[in-house]
Amino acid sequence: MYDANSYTCARIRRHVNGSGRFTIICGHYGAGKTNFAINHAIDAVKNGKDVTLVDLDIINPYFTSSIYADVLRKNGVNVISPVFANTNMEVTALPASVHSVFDTDDDVILDVGGDNAGATVLGRFSSRIAEREYEMLYVTNMYRPMTASPEDSVNMLRDIENACGLKATAVVNNSHLKELTAVSVITDSLEYAKEVAHLARIPLLFTTVPRSYVGGGLPEDEYFYPADVYVRSIWEMGNEHVES
Repeated sequence: MYDANSYTCARIRRHVNGSGRFTIICGHYGAGKTNFAINHAIDAVKNGKDVTLVDLDIINPYFTSSIYADVLRKNGVNVISPVFANTNMEVTALPASVHSVFDTDDDVILDVGGDNAGATVLGRFSSRIAEREYEMLYVTNMYRPMTASPEDSVNMLRDIENACGLKATAVVNNSHLKELTAVSVITDSLEYAKEVAHLARIPLLFTTVPRSYVGGGLPEDEYFYPADVYVRSIWEMGNEHVES
């Protein structure tokens, strides 16, 4: 069982030439990228890291980690948001402060917009990122129509890689249904996730589970990442927050 209390981030990120660490989080729209990015950032702070989370989603400005900036900052995470993010302005742009992450000693988490359209924004920085060691985590969810089969999921990953010019280093299985999750929902996705990783020729890092399900009959021989649910769907939060 994956133990959040012993979480050190060492399994999913490496030092970047002594000047911080980069983790890119990408995937299909609705796969749960943003919720994972928020958990990942907060857990890293709890383990003594200085963390900057960069919201790179200027394609869907209403469905981004910037919406949760207050939660992140309350938990000690520095947040860099697109200009006009979380406002009534429909056009967003990346602020100049994005470039500062290449000179910081912070651990840097890049929350990328969905699909190849969102990954194109990441491509603006691909040459600088490629100069250093990084982790690019591909978040997949078998309960989303465009990634329901391992083959579809890998095709989505290849589109993202082609758009940004970077290669994924590991798969994160985020196949659950939040409040509708049962143990079988999670266990039914395990073989799917392993096949995605096999076809993509990269390791499966772990499967995320809502924190309340940890210890609830999940297999002992699998890695599970207990996550809090920060991102709410539109029917849970009215029109305030939507899953990204």
